[in-house]
Amino acid sequence: MTYENTAQDRKISALSAALVLSLGLMVTPAHAAQNTEALSAMAAPGTSDTLSARQQAIPLIAAFMATSDMPRLNAILNQGLDAGLTVSEAKEILVQLYAYVGFPKSLNALGELLKVVEARQKRGIQDAPGREPGRAIPTGDELIAVGTANQTRISGAPVKNAVTDFAPIINQFLQAHLFGAIFERDNLDWQSRELATVGALAATPGVEAQLRSHMRASMRVGLTAAQLRQLTRVLAERGDKEAAERAEAALTQALAAASGG
Repeated sequence: MTYENTAQDRKISALSAALVLSLGLMVTPAHAAQNTEALSAMAAPGTSDTLSARQQAIPLIAAFMATSDMPRLNAILNQGLDAGLTVSEAKEILVQLYAYVGFPKSLNALGELLKVVEARQKRGIQDAPGREPGRAIPTGDELIAVGTANQTRISGAPVKNAVTDFAPIINQFLQAHLFGAIFERDNLDWQSRELATVGALAATPGVEAQLRSHMRASMRVGLTAAQLRQLTRVLAERGDKEAAERAEAALTQALAAASGG
């Protein structure tokens, strides 16, 4: 992950800082500066129209976790590690997805990853451990502020709808925990987080609205339409046909909405 001080990075940082202020949320100056600088690195636009082998493994890991397909999860975890996923990144994918598919599936998948890592060590394979998050996660009101800024950037606008009006606490949980405590962990970039989320949601019938939302979010964090089309092909060829069909439909709708169609 690079931290080049480009003009585009500075522009994104300035916009992110303005967003936090416009929401009327207070964060400490030190964490605000740290957060806005990190946002551009966490969600930097991709420079390729193809997914790397590492990136292709991520939605498959997520899909097999969501369906509790342990044999295929075991195989794709091995392939992902071979393709350059660190152990920390693999763990982070499976931890994050508890917010989308539940604690039991997350715990079971982490247990499968542990088996994979131990088996590879016995075969003499030393996988890169990766790193833990490099900055402290804020707490209290500061966590809500940072999480709201992250949620707004990923969603494209402040999140307010009939459901959040009916049950405001659910949005507070999203802001404080998912977009705050989880998305502030910088040991996995936002593009990888969205690839994982799309893979899990595509494999889950009945959440098409959320899948469409995360297709749009994927483009906001720098994934291209070509990369997302490749994701649907990867699901079709190596995952599940129905998951691929749901992903393709969501992408088509997301692209139409982006073009004003």
